[in-house]
Amino acid sequence: MNRIHKKLSEDKKLLSIYFTAGYPEVNDTVPILESLEKNGVDLVEIGLPFSDPLADGPTIQASSTQALLNGMTTQKLFEQLKDIRKTVSIPLILMGYFNPVLQYGVEAFCKECNEIGIDGCILPDLPLAEYNAHYRAIFEKYNLINIFLITPQTSQERIHAIDEASNGFIYMVSSASTTGAQEGFGNEQTTYFNRIATMDLKNPQVVGFGISNEATFNAATKQAKGAIIGSAFIKMITENGISGIPKFIRSIRPL
Repeated sequence: MNRIHKKLSEDKKLLSIYFTAGYPEVNDTVPILESLEKNGVDLVEIGLPFSDPLADGPTIQASSTQALLNGMTTQKLFEQLKDIRKTVSIPLILMGYFNPVLQYGVEAFCKECNEIGIDGCILPDLPLAEYNAHYRAIFEKYNLINIFLITPQTSQERIHAIDEASNGFIYMVSSASTTGAQEGFGNEQTTYFNRIATMDLKNPQVVGFGISNEATFNAATKQAKGAIIGSAFIKMITENGISGIPKFIRSIRPL
């Protein structure tokens, strides 16, 4: 059983953290992962920095730019993570854009993920039809869960198609915008959360975009299985470094 499945089976709301590999410093990736697990985070999305991050707001874009300037590459990330399963046991997901994966070679990328112990990928610009036609068998061969995104604008028909193709969780984008912290959710988002909850999907949903504090985490997980915090976390480590992680996680989900 994939670690993601085990985590989803737990009777709790899941807290996922996104951060950009190689930021703030190029060798911070592993220390950040170890601290996140130690402080009770349930799963982590490790961002592959990319020069043209279409879905990302200014905070994540800036971290991606700096990580690239620091010398972070896909190969370097794999080298950093080669012994990660000696110290970190929570599910790890690589999140990024499809171009670097294609450049690396899809099968070579999936094989490397499997050998390291990566559990899944989130590739927002990999279309569902392309995945099903060309890549699904490769991902399944290496026990790698591919996680798809839905938004408030995604049609019912497409949501059901994504649910059918999925084998983990669905990444539920909270609003039609780029990434970034928000203070709260409006009526439109609440209606969207309720609509998805009544669709009786086979895969649980984890909400991302706009979650920054305990209030937005609780609102996002009222009906969903979990929520993802990215921009707010990156802003915190920009200001406080890795030593700020315990306080930040407690501020989202008090002990």
